[in-house]
Amino acid sequence: VQLQASGGGVVETGGSLKLSCTASEATRGIHSVAWYRQPPGEQRSFVAGISSDGSTHYTPSVEGRFTFSRDDAKNTIHLQMDSLKPEDTAVYYCSLVDYASGNDYWGQGTQVTVSS
Repeated sequence: VQLQASGGGVVETGGSLKLSCTASEATRGIHSVAWYRQPPGEQRSFVAGISSDGSTHYTPSVEGRFTFSRDDAKNTIHLQMDSLKPEDTAVYYCSLVDYASGNDYWGQGTQVTVSS
């Protein structure tokens, strides 16, 4: 499975961006999908995602500002990011964990830069 992320860019504080991540094929079994981010000089961390039981989770710093969604017909997940802050600046990665095979997959990353 290959994941292709897109939608990053440069935006001013308070602006919005919508990230998308499309998988090359559908995952039929139990799986989870998520967005992670890695700010400059920091480790990659969880942002938002849907776990294997179908529940949606957000890291507290983006709760109420970011919205995770998925379009299974298009094998695509989205991350709508509103009220962006400079601390949201990072490379954003999409992730897919296929519990049937035990494999995890990552997109190539898309840069989000929020100017102050």
